[in-house]
Amino acid sequence: MSRDETLKKLRVTLLRRRDALRKALEGDLSLLQELHNQKTGDALDAAADTVQDELNSQLVEVESRELLAIEEAIARFEDGRFGDCEDCGKPIPLNRLKAIPYAVDCIDCRRAAERETSSGVVAPTEWNRIFDTPKVDPAV
Repeated sequence: MSRDETLKKLRVTLLRRRDALRKALEGDLSLLQELHNQKTGDALDAAADTVQDELNSQLVEVESRELLAIEEAIARFEDGRFGDCEDCGKPIPLNRLKAIPYAVDCIDCRRAAERETSSGVVAPTEWNRIFDTPKVDPAV
């Protein structure tokens, strides 16, 4: 199978996963809203509800990040950039794309970014946006 055919199959996989995540998020958000509207019994029930709310919120956050990455990958496919490393421009190996269809970098560039992160320098990525915001001096 050619690279182009494999990439087209990955696009179909991305579209299916996007649709599944959208449905899951719709359900998760409805569940969170429903839980907030319910009155709880005693303190133990309230504590259990709080824990469940936190778990559901974390799940929604993870699913939202994945959905964003998938939508960006679909946009790259439409632009003809899907499957190419955003750092070095080389084709991302198909095995990596099969494992992570929304990958934006090749293995070498990912390893380099991880080395920078482990050396104390935070590599700017989609997932590290908090580090991209300017620091505010509380004394000002």
